[in-house]
Amino acid sequence: MAFSLSSYPVTYRAKYNGKGWSEEFLEKPHKTPAEEAALGAEAAADLLDSRNFYPDMPLVGYTTQYGLSCFEGLKALPQKDGGLAIFRPDRNAARFNKSMAGLYMPGFPEDAFVKACVETVKRNAALGFTLPYKAEWEKDSFMTADSIYIRPFTYAEGGIGVNICHTPWVVIVTTPVSSYFSGGKSEAVITERIRATPKGTGWIKAASNYVISALAKHEAADAGFMECVFLDATHRKYVEEGSSCNIFFYLKSGELVTPALGDTILPGITRSSIIELAKDRKVKVAERPIAIDEVFAEAKECFVSGTAAGATPIESLTYQGKKAVFNGGKVGELTAELRDTLKGIQYGARPDTKGWMVRVV
Repeated sequence: MAFSLSSYPVTYRAKYNGKGWSEEFLEKPHKTPAEEAALGAEAAADLLDSRNFYPDMPLVGYTTQYGLSCFEGLKALPQKDGGLAIFRPDRNAARFNKSMAGLYMPGFPEDAFVKACVETVKRNAALGFTLPYKAEWEKDSFMTADSIYIRPFTYAEGGIGVNICHTPWVVIVTTPVSSYFSGGKSEAVITERIRATPKGTGWIKAASNYVISALAKHEAADAGFMECVFLDATHRKYVEEGSSCNIFFYLKSGELVTPALGDTILPGITRSSIIELAKDRKVKVAERPIAIDEVFAEAKECFVSGTAAGATPIESLTYQGKKAVFNGGKVGELTAELRDTLKGIQYGARPDTKGWMVRVV
């Protein structure tokens, strides 16, 4: 698993006071990167734990008691020329603002979001907490490449009793991450669990949504699968999402299909980028419902997309004991082309003709 809580020392925090936002950068306990790497396991764990505590933030509140929070995930990626750049932070800023509004919180300004993400990464890099570009990543199309994960999230004020949040904090932490999916087989299974229901919060990147995803992915892993895939709550036949990613199917007809956005589908930034890249290649893209029966009968390639997943091929999908194998279990041509283009742009190995990358250093 890519994620480990190895937070870099500089974090960002903003607090809404009922009228506006006050901002600050906090420099948590740290040594130099080299000194930290030389620490023993216990000392290193203690140091990292100390970065994860904010004693002036309440333990009992609407976030800890009821999961009332939303978050974002975006990456700063090492560039081939030696710098760092963030992939489409303006889109994350817009989604974060909408998520907060969807939870009846005051929205966080989009320009402040982008500036805070850039500055947090920049301040950590100035202390030596950054990542170098490695040419070896190009050999597998950056599937095993490292990056700096940026996690903005909301945290509610103290309170008990079911209620909404009026004066949230926004916190931004950063941590190095590796590839999201481990190597080996990339098989997926349809879970019996339901991720999101109509009129619910499936379209919001709400913390509470990910409880079901975590349980379903754990169950899939126990059964020997890399990923789980959810069906819709109403008809129980239309494919919706993976555990924490959108999903695409390339059909025999030449149509690339991904489930249409609605109140049960998260509007992924990588999803919209993939759609744009596919259209650039004159691929017919459809955002529409796709039944599991159609997937089994017509899909020749499958992949999932997301900040962590990138564009990760799925070699097979199992449903009620039956297995659909895509492209003979090998990475499909369109999947590989879209993945390679996306990763190339993100890591500065291909021209960014769309202006998606925001330079940090």
